[in-house]
Amino acid sequence: MARLLRRKAAKRDLVAHFVYLAESASMEVAERFLVAAEQACKNLAQMPEIGIPGKVKRGKYAGVRIWPVASFDKYLIVYRPILGGVQVERVVHSSQDYRRVLG
Repeated sequence: MARLLRRKAAKRDLVAHFVYLAESASMEVAERFLVAAEQACKNLAQMPEIGIPGKVKRGKYAGVRIWPVASFDKYLIVYRPILGGVQVERVVHSSQDYRRVLG
């Protein structure tokens, strides 16, 4: 089984997105988002190189890759490949300047 690690910041991001979707759309949409995000993370753990390279050149997020959450394409998983899987660093909305968020 592939390794799937999540940073605390990524867990907080998921909760914040869940709450936003529950309040602005519905609980059903928020729950579908969490299921889709979890599946996307599992897929990334199996195939860590499928995401596109991020444009962060310096700092602790240098070298991250980005992958959208299926059916919620505006939500992006920011991760890095690790031995045997991935480490999810953040989950951001595409309207955010992810380079600033990760800076």
